[in-house]
Amino acid sequence: MATSVATKTAWKLQEITAHSSNVSSLVLGKSSGRLLATGGEDCRVNIWSVNKPNCIISLTGHTTPVESVRINTNEELIVAGSQSGSIRVWDLEAAKILRTLMGHKANICSLDFHPFGSFVASGSLDTNIKLWDVRRKGCVFRYKGHTQAVRCLRFSPDGKWLASAADDHTVKLWDLAAGKIMFEFTGHTGPVNVVEFHPNEYLLASGSADRTVRFWDLEKFQVVSCIEEEATPVRCVLFNPDGCCLYSGYQDSLRVYGWEPERCFDVVLVAWGKVADLSICNNQLIGVSVSQSTVSSFVVDLSRVIKSGSGLHGPIKDDRPLAQPTPTGSSLRRIYDRPSTTCSKPQRVKHNSESERRSPSSEDDRDEKESKAEIQNPEDYKEIFQPKNSITRTPPRKSEPFPAPPEDEPVIVKEAAKPSQGVDIQTPLPNQENPDLVQRPPIASSTPVTRAEPSVIPAARNAPIGLKASDFLPAVKNQSQCEIVDEEAMSQIRKGHETMCVVLTSRHKNLDTVRAIWSAGDIKTSVDSAVAINDLSVIVDLLNIVNQKASLWKLDLCTIILPQIEKLLQSKYESYVQTGCTSLKLILQRFLPLITDILAAPPSVGVDITREERLHKCKLCYKQLKNISNIIKNKSGLSGRHGSAFRELHLLMAVFE
Repeated sequence: MATSVATKTAWKLQEITAHSSNVSSLVLGKSSGRLLATGGEDCRVNIWSVNKPNCIISLTGHTTPVESVRINTNEELIVAGSQSGSIRVWDLEAAKILRTLMGHKANICSLDFHPFGSFVASGSLDTNIKLWDVRRKGCVFRYKGHTQAVRCLRFSPDGKWLASAADDHTVKLWDLAAGKIMFEFTGHTGPVNVVEFHPNEYLLASGSADRTVRFWDLEKFQVVSCIEEEATPVRCVLFNPDGCCLYSGYQDSLRVYGWEPERCFDVVLVAWGKVADLSICNNQLIGVSVSQSTVSSFVVDLSRVIKSGSGLHGPIKDDRPLAQPTPTGSSLRRIYDRPSTTCSKPQRVKHNSESERRSPSSEDDRDEKESKAEIQNPEDYKEIFQPKNSITRTPPRKSEPFPAPPEDEPVIVKEAAKPSQGVDIQTPLPNQENPDLVQRPPIASSTPVTRAEPSVIPAARNAPIGLKASDFLPAVKNQSQCEIVDEEAMSQIRKGHETMCVVLTSRHKNLDTVRAIWSAGDIKTSVDSAVAINDLSVIVDLLNIVNQKASLWKLDLCTIILPQIEKLLQSKYESYVQTGCTSLKLILQRFLPLITDILAAPPSVGVDITREERLHKCKLCYKQLKNISNIIKNKSGLSGRHGSAFRELHLLMAVFE
């Protein structure tokens, strides 16, 4: 038997309650990797120092939930966009608001600072992209081309281009000086969540809900490679600072990619859930994720991660040979030509609406006066944003790497012992003592908040709602009784097992019935049978298949499904609501123009049975959609991706108001 102590590759660093309500956006500072900004449904923007439990500064002024935040390159400015479409820019060193920018008609989904000039780009649910001059408080240009919400914006390192990713499955490249689109990259089959420029070469990476990462050549305007994983949707991507590889964040994993040839160099399992942003500091990758009002940060030691290029560490994960590293000083593509001075203003200046060309009004001034910067932690604020030496600024450049916590216990190597594949319950059971365990340093956290069962059950969660591991084990009667008899534990675990089996067996039988009818080629009858079963879980399973095949939708199907969609949209299960939104969006896009045209057409001369039947179906669908529009309107005030779907549907259903 041999004993060795392993070094952690990834670990949880911090968990904080960031807002009094749900967190709707968060972002890391890219310069230091230690600055964190969060936006919440409480309409606040809070600034944190990673691995410190208390908020440094809280920014107020927005009157609706904050949907998007972004920190500039020097970490001196922060911009936040709200659900109402307003944008506010704060100066963190002066602790005051700089500008309030108005012009979007729907919530702000994405923001980015220009790398050199005083410009901000914003993407909205109204499908528009706008370029703002922060100094003059006005819209410089509006870029139109996307047909759905713009989810991500990134300026190129040289500041000449702007890349946009949207729910319409496309990535667009815009020329800022010319004020027009350069190219549209198509190929993704799902909404594109994130886009990122290579730090040196003319290369662009995009990650999508279709579970693929694509690399685009910006000289030849073609795809370089496409990497598809049997994982979850791509949530965020980040190039290594030297451009040797791309880090891609999935739910509970980090993957390291090369693109010529396409290959996965490493996979690191990280229990961060839905990771929202990545940053690199001191050869450590920092990832942050959110769950309701809680924000968690994680660290990955990049010295233990296999990367492309000459500095490889550890064994290769597959049998394919490595590509030869590119010789130093050479590149497959052009290198960005970064200007030495501040970028000049884009040449074309076009004002598009009254709200964009108006001069600063007293109403704007009042908004800016009402915006406040509440310094919660003066010591940390002075250390980070007001250093004695104003040349070197926040956070301190020579910061130490985050230390990894010690292992739970030494790793025992012996033939009889195998790693457990079951549930690892790290928290000791109540009333039990285990003095042999090595004490971990506590994870930094803010004041604990008593959590009640949520009104909406999230689609992805790390633990069952309302269940505790201790509920499945017999209670310890006294302090001295530390061992649990196996038979007692098994009997406790089996409680309710038979009931669960009956429920799952019944559901399986119902799905078999629906599938058998569908196999006979009668989709309408199979949907009728699913509705007759009166089980929303069966409807959800069926719609998840039908939603992938838009050609299956007919007016007959709409009349049957719309009442079920109304039920799904009011469900407490997030996954049910998401499925209902997807189905409703398909119906609106494919059939709403047809329904309105037929209802507006004059009556026909003579008897036309087919037309009368179609008219009856359209009237029925219109009435059902009218009822659903009231639900959509009431829920359009929600925040996050969930609320964005309702607001997008609300825009599509404007005809019913």
